[in-house]
Amino acid sequence: MMASTGAQLPETMQSIGMDAPGGPEVLRLQTSPLPRLRPDDVLIRVAYAGINRPDCLQRAGLYPPPPGASPLLGLEVAGEVVAVGSEVPREMIGQQVAALTPGGGYAEYCAAHWQHCLVVPQGMMLAEAAALPETLFTVWHNLFERGLARDGESVLIHGGTSGIGTTAISLAKAFGMEVIVTCGDTEKCAAATRIGADLAINYREADFVEAVLAHTGGKGVNVVLDMVSGDYVARNLKCLAEDGRHVTIAVLGGPRAEINMAQVMMRRLTLTGSTLRPRSDAFKAALADEIADNAWPLFADGELAPVMDMTFPLAEAAAAHARMEKGEHVGKIVLEVAGDQA
Repeated sequence: MMASTGAQLPETMQSIGMDAPGGPEVLRLQTSPLPRLRPDDVLIRVAYAGINRPDCLQRAGLYPPPPGASPLLGLEVAGEVVAVGSEVPREMIGQQVAALTPGGGYAEYCAAHWQHCLVVPQGMMLAEAAALPETLFTVWHNLFERGLARDGESVLIHGGTSGIGTTAISLAKAFGMEVIVTCGDTEKCAAATRIGADLAINYREADFVEAVLAHTGGKGVNVVLDMVSGDYVARNLKCLAEDGRHVTIAVLGGPRAEINMAQVMMRRLTLTGSTLRPRSDAFKAALADEIADNAWPLFADGELAPVMDMTFPLAEAAAAHARMEKGEHVGKIVLEVAGDQA
C-alpha cells in the first residue's frame, strides 16, 4: 500500500542503464518500470541526481550494488516526494527533499528510505541539494564520528577539489579546523584555497609529507582523510601528530599498504575507515539525524554551499562520467533530470 499526491503516476520512466560493464560510453538512456516502494520508502520525482566516484566503479563492474538495492546507478537525488509507503508520514507528500539512496538516482523517479531524506530549505537550489547527501553523509561520519575531529585541530585531506574534498574543506573550516589539502595542479590548489583550505599542496611538485610537517612546525596533523590508500598510507602516517587518526574512505591507489606498526604503537595512532552504502537503514537514519542537527543548518542558512562543477542532462550521463574520470572537475557534477520544475 502507498499514498500519493493523487496525480496519476506513470508506469514507466526514463533512466540510465547499460548492457554490460565498461567505460562511460556503455551508459545509455532506457525505459524502466517505476521503483516499487517498501513500507518505509518515499518515491521522489527526481529534479537532479549527484554523480559520485562509486557510480563510476559500479559502471566499470567493480562495485556491485548491495542486496535488494536498485541496479541503477545514483546514490543521491533531490526532488519532490510524490508517493509514500504505508509506514511513512503522509505529510511528506509534496515536500522537496534531498535523499541518500542505495542506488537508482539516475532516473526520473527514485525510491529512498524516508529517514534518509533531508528537507530542502526555502532558497536552496535543487541542483545544490542533490550534490550534498552522499558527500555530506560520508564526510560527517568519517571526519567527525570516526576521525573524532574537533575545533582547533588540523586535518589533511587528499583530493581537495573532489566532491568529498570540497565538502570536507567547508565543514572542517565551519567547525574551526586548520585544513591542509593535496591537489594535482596549480589551478586546483588555487581553487582549494579559495574554498577555504589553509594550505594546498601540489603533490606532483612537492613532497606532501615534507610540506605538512613544515606547515605544522614538525608536529603533524590530527586527522588524515584518505581516499588514495596504497603507498599513501605509510606517508600519511608520517604526517600524523601523536594520537593522530587515519581515516580511509576509498582505495583509488590500491587496497594494500605496508606500514610500520612500531610507529603506530609509539605514537598511539588510530587507523580506521568505512564504506557507507552497505550500512544498515537504521545506521543511515541515525546519521541523517546527526547531520540534520549539526551540519544541514549551515547549508540551510547559506553559511555553506556545495562547490558545483558542471550540470549535464540525464541523457548525457556518459559525458558526466567521462568528466569525473578525467579528474578535471572542481566540486560536484550533477545530472539534470526534471530540473527545478520537479
